[in-house]
Amino acid sequence: MKGKQKSYLRGLAHELKPVFQIGKEGINDNMLTDIRNYLNKHELMKISVLQNCMMELSEIEEIFSDCGFEVIQIIGKTVILYMHSKNAINPIVLP
Repeated sequence: MKGKQKSYLRGLAHELKPVFQIGKEGINDNMLTDIRNYLNKHELMKISVLQNCMMELSEIEEIFSDCGFEVIQIIGKTVILYMHSKNAINPIVLP
């Protein structure tokens, strides 16, 4: 993904509130399924990483990348994810 596209998606994500939280149990298969279902409808989301999460942000980024999600930005304890979907309610048109 190009820098302009990531910048555009960061701008869209600015007004979003985190939809999921990653806590001390980390990421499990059910959470990944829920994230995929959400991204199939919305394409863009924020996830909050709680203080008690035992996983490093780099591990979280690697898991999401391996699942086919595009990690747009990690800022502080917030992760912004994007996944192109043909079934999106309001599809995002990238520049």
